[in-house]
Amino acid sequence: MVFIAVFAGLMPVFLLVGLGGLLRNRLSVNAWQGLDRLNFEILFPALLFVAAASRPIEIEKLVIMAPVVWAILSVGLGLGWLVRHVGPDRFLDFAGAWQVGWRFNTALGLVAVELLTHGGAGEMAVAVGMGVPVANLFAVSALSRGGALGFGATVAKIALNPFLLASLGGVVFGLMGWRLPTPIMAPIEMLARAAIPIALLSIGATMNWGALARLDRFNGAICAIKLVALPLFALAVGLVFNLDPAIASLLVVFAALPTASAAHVLASAFGADRNLVATLIAQTTLLAAISLPIWISLAELIFSTR
Repeated sequence: MVFIAVFAGLMPVFLLVGLGGLLRNRLSVNAWQGLDRLNFEILFPALLFVAAASRPIEIEKLVIMAPVVWAILSVGLGLGWLVRHVGPDRFLDFAGAWQVGWRFNTALGLVAVELLTHGGAGEMAVAVGMGVPVANLFAVSALSRGGALGFGATVAKIALNPFLLASLGGVVFGLMGWRLPTPIMAPIEMLARAAIPIALLSIGATMNWGALARLDRFNGAICAIKLVALPLFALAVGLVFNLDPAIASLLVVFAALPTASAAHVLASAFGADRNLVATLIAQTTLLAAISLPIWISLAELIFSTR
């Protein structure tokens, strides 16, 4: 019954993604890319800032969550390296696919946490704020191994990421208990409300809906790492360390998210095989339609009764 309730709660997400697929040809490729850019630069940063800044953040939660978030990403990095031998011959192409094993889709995460009894958008914004710099550091470092970017350019690309700046800004406001004046906060909140619907439509419009037919040994291993191994690790950490239910549930959902839809943009910028990355993004997103409700249900059954 819990699974059915969670699946029903995620149904609007699946429907919007499906609608995006139906609307794919109604807009040009440039138009969809423009919407992605708008979301990346303005709408989602607004959403992340509002989520973190709208409620007080306890420093204890931040101290507990940050190491676990970094550990989850590190496990994805390490397990992904173990399947290097079955991946593409060219390291750059492997690096583009490798990042799929630890990157996360923030849009789906902020929707999924609303289905939890404990935890919510504020905690997810903290997880994103802690995860974005490390996820980008891992990805850019792997992709720049061939010398595509120098050290300074790599640092700048990570430090100026809008998700990072907005998340950390919101975390600071939440920790300090600050509040922007209403005339300033109101338009930011309006922008935030537009972020998720546009992101979901864009995911559907750019997704390769036949990607599951191309689930070979390497792709299957990367998907299993992202959708099975990482949430299992987060679940084990929550149980072993007896974490607060709100934190433990949130971390399971965070770990179970499909990979970031912008991963193929980064891969393309470095000259990696963007088609392979786009296929993996579609595969993790489609498979998450089943795996994500399962992990949310498990988190609810295990942690909501503690």
